Amino acid sequence: MEDLSNYRRSYEKSELLETNIPEDPINLFHRWFHEVEDFTTEASGAEVNAMTVSTFGLDGFPKARVVLLKKYNEEGFIFYTNYNSEKGKAIAENPNVCLSFFWHTAERQVIIKGIAEKTPDIISDNYFDSRPEGSKLGAVVSNQSEVIPSREFLENNLKELEIIHDNKVIERPKHWGGYLVRPVEVEFWQGRANRLHDRIRYLLQENYLWKIERLSP
Repeated sequence: MEDLSNYRRSYEKSELLETNIPEDPINLFHRWFHEVEDFTTEASGAEVNAMTVSTFGLDGFPKARVVLLKKYNEEGFIFYTNYNSEKGKAIAENPNVCLSFFWHTAERQVIIKGIAEKTPDIISDNYFDSRPEGSKLGAVVSNQSEVIPSREFLENNLKELEIIHDNKVIERPKHWGGYLVRPVEVEFWQGRANRLHDRIRYLLQENYLWKIERLSP
């Protein structure tokens, strides 16, 4: 057994106080996101928009995976995927999901509970059209989450598609598109010294205003 008991660090880069936060969590997320960009260097290899999406699988187990946030606004958070994938099928069965960001360079975490819904076709089309050609073909060729016999099987299918679509417009497959996650709860975590971290939670009320609460670390 490997003992990790001595893996420790002190968090002392910032603080999160009720006196300097907005009434809307999207505004605080926006502030944090761009502050984290200032902490993050290209050499670190970190992607600020990388987030973990957690769903309830059809087998009854929760599952988490990292995807990329592609847009956010006052409505919520948008990412793109294959609707027939494991996560897509899970969302179709239960749209309650959790998004989480861990920005170690700033000693910050954001956890978002929300309800996922497919974005309108025009939004998915516009984003798909903006992707590199290789990424478009990858979305077409991959039956995401399905068992395949080998890596060569996937690469051979890609080569065939490259020939078929040579100098042709690659249209978005109907099984691929975006999800908008509308938040109902957003928690902001700021690491602090002695493990007395700051935790501020926003809860959406029936009147669509946000209730702000401090949680014990």
